[in-house]
Amino acid sequence: MAAYLQWRRFVFFDRETVKEPPGPDGTGGKPFGLPPGIAVCDAGRGNLVFGDIRGCQIWFLPRSLQLSCFQAYKLRVTHLYQLKQHSILVSVGEDEEGINPLVKVWNLEKRDGGNPLCTRIFPAIPGNKPTVVSCLTVHENLNFMAIGFADGSVVLTKGDITRDRHSKTQILREGSYPVTGLAFRQSGKTTHLFVVTTENIQSYTLSVKDYPHLELDTHGCGLRCSSLSDPSQDLQFIVAGNECVYLYQPDERGPCFAFEGQKLIVHWYRGYLIIVSKDRKTSPKSEFAGNEAQNSDKQVLNIYDLCNKFIAYSSIFDDVVDVLAEWGSLYVLTRDGKIHVLQEKDTQTKLEACKPLLLLMLFRKNLFEMAINLAKSHHLDSDGLSEIFRQYGDHLYNKGNHDGAIQQYIRTIGKLEPSYVIRKFLDAQRIHNLTAYLQTLHLQSLANADHTTLLLNCYTKLKDSSKLEEFIKTSESEVRFDVETAIKVLRQAGYYSHAVYLAEKHAHHEWYLKIQLEDIKNYQEALRYIGKLPFEQAESNMKRYGKILMHHVPNETTELLKVLCTDYRPLGDRDSEGPGMPEGKKANSEEFIPVFANNSRELKAFLEHMTEVQADSPQGVYDTLLELRLQNWAHERDEQVKEKLHSEALTLLKSGRFKTVFDKALVLCQMHNFKDGVLYLYEQGKLFQQIMHYHMQNEQYKKVIEVCELYGDQEACLWEQALGYFARKEEDCKEYIAAVLKHIENKNLMPPLLVVQTLAHNSTATLSVIKDYLVNKLQKQSRQIEQDEQRIQKYREETTRIRREIEELKASPKIFQKTKCSICTSALELPSVHFLCGHSFHQHCFESYSESDSECPTCMPENRKVMDMIRAQEQKRDLHDQFQHQLKCSNDGFSVVADY
Repeated sequence: MAAYLQWRRFVFFDRETVKEPPGPDGTGGKPFGLPPGIAVCDAGRGNLVFGDIRGCQIWFLPRSLQLSCFQAYKLRVTHLYQLKQHSILVSVGEDEEGINPLVKVWNLEKRDGGNPLCTRIFPAIPGNKPTVVSCLTVHENLNFMAIGFADGSVVLTKGDITRDRHSKTQILREGSYPVTGLAFRQSGKTTHLFVVTTENIQSYTLSVKDYPHLELDTHGCGLRCSSLSDPSQDLQFIVAGNECVYLYQPDERGPCFAFEGQKLIVHWYRGYLIIVSKDRKTSPKSEFAGNEAQNSDKQVLNIYDLCNKFIAYSSIFDDVVDVLAEWGSLYVLTRDGKIHVLQEKDTQTKLEACKPLLLLMLFRKNLFEMAINLAKSHHLDSDGLSEIFRQYGDHLYNKGNHDGAIQQYIRTIGKLEPSYVIRKFLDAQRIHNLTAYLQTLHLQSLANADHTTLLLNCYTKLKDSSKLEEFIKTSESEVRFDVETAIKVLRQAGYYSHAVYLAEKHAHHEWYLKIQLEDIKNYQEALRYIGKLPFEQAESNMKRYGKILMHHVPNETTELLKVLCTDYRPLGDRDSEGPGMPEGKKANSEEFIPVFANNSRELKAFLEHMTEVQADSPQGVYDTLLELRLQNWAHERDEQVKEKLHSEALTLLKSGRFKTVFDKALVLCQMHNFKDGVLYLYEQGKLFQQIMHYHMQNEQYKKVIEVCELYGDQEACLWEQALGYFARKEEDCKEYIAAVLKHIENKNLMPPLLVVQTLAHNSTATLSVIKDYLVNKLQKQSRQIEQDEQRIQKYREETTRIRREIEELKASPKIFQKTKCSICTSALELPSVHFLCGHSFHQHCFESYSESDSECPTCMPENRKVMDMIRAQEQKRDLHDQFQHQLKCSNDGFSVVADY
């Protein structure tokens, strides 16, 4: 590929489209069009010959463009070979369906009914296996003809190919890869046959018995990608692969040329190698052996001069069918039926184009100045001039003239790879030359990051501060280097002020702060710089560098954080107030608490400021502030200060900011033994038992009684717990026990037996302590018994009366003596309704107010209450029976009780 790119290109051919000859009326000039279906073609003996794959015709096109044809086959024509020294045309085609190729030999000088005379016909079949013909070639002496097949076979006909009687056909080879190319080579009396398949190349010696063969290579090519050169290239066999073009002698491989691209057609013409290949911009398509032309493909035709190593012509065509040579020109046939002619220019014209080649002669004599002047006078392109400058620079460099060499290399910038020059001048003694080259490279904006690094290192090695400052202090629109790379190099070399200048000028904030804090250690300046940054960048940099700044400049850092978390605007905007100024932004103050890791004083000031100016600060701010105040209170020795801190902590707790984090606040107060805070939180959380337990632990008996009096109505069990607590005390607690018993008695909170059992654990509590309680309790129970007995007697008497009335109703007639309606109290009139209960109604009143025909409207509410009570008792009786049954049958009676 490299060799191919270095070959010079010329335009030694003129391209035109073949047009129709003018008619009798003078009209014409339209592009000449071939019949459709042309698939195979050849040229020779004054004609372009075409084979029609659709209409089974063979067409002849002479120079006069008078097209003629004759029918050669009944179905199609697949291959043509026109001999150059004889008027003999060999064709392959089909007369019937199936794989039945026929070879026909035509004598174009003799006629048979107006058509060329067919002198021989024979089937193209290797043995008895029908297969497709892939290629065909004929020796110019008419004594050899070779046919290649798709199954890898080659059939050789020896003798007079125009007659059956004087020739012999035999299978020369059998193989498994399709044959893609054949060519005869005659050297003296020795005849060779080159055979190329898709996988190998072989040479057969036909002038020796048994036709010995030699394998020349283990790779092949596609169809129509091989050809035989003329004597200028020693009749070498040319095979074009996708990577290279190889030349072969009958016994060995010759030179190769790196012409990349998918080859489609290869021909040799008057010392030129003609290659048609796919345009690299088109996508590859699958083909037989990879090299059949496809519809609608752009293809490139290149004409190479292998001896002088230049490209004589290059052009793009649409879908080339083949390239033919006749009448001293090349004819390119395309799929659309057009014919393009390539006419080689005359020698004088080519000499004018070759003038740049004279430069090579001047190079060999080291006459570079003359070569440069000649190139400029003939308007040699920039690539050519760059090559002259490079060679001139190499010449001066080899002579030791490094100053002169670098000036020539500078003139190659933009064309020559900079690394070519840089490698030559990396020696410390030539660093000034390298600096000059790199400066120019940057001025032309062609430098990359590595070049910038190298140039800055050159400046620092030379200690040329003036050049260094001039390089970095260009205006922003003139920057010709990678700024970040320059900052890194300057920092590494110890030029901190230059690095900081670049970082600030080009807004590389992270680099600026990193150098200020880690190298220069100018913390005040770094803090000032952060204060000028936009909000997002100021926030991120304070999170990154806040701890370092807090350690060295705590007060200033705290003030900046206060601004950042409340109403931040960059320093320039902060100074200019006005209605048009953008609204300030605020950061999340909780995220900056870790910055104050070892600065509790500043942290407390920051948190108190946030709670004052921003009541809706995050919960973490209040939590941390509470913890700080409790810590300070716990460690303070001065009583006055301690009292003040106590008040501050309690005030913060009562601010209502800890409802959602109740547990956390409680833990903090317990950790620091903050009694008032713990009790306040217990009260807020309605944890009355914990309040009482707290006083119990501290043996504050009065406080225990007070808690019971305050919260006993909300939690009755407090009195019971208080009684148990005093009962366990061995010291004299009669006063408190009496107070508790009095409240238990009034509220009837405990059975007397349980009270006695509870106090039995106290050795100091005598019977006198509970005497009054027991007496009062027994008296109350006696009174209750008397009341219950009176109620029982009343119920018995009432039951007896009711039973008597029921008996009377059953046995005696009932006389209704009511004279007024029980609903409207008007005098009764017939029709009326009477009930055994003694109530009477007008019929219309009864119908209006009664819900049931069988119930008295007046007695019905009371009756229903009684019935509901009876049903409830029955349900309870059933539930009790069920409960007793489950309790007896269960292995775990407690679980049954718990379920109910």
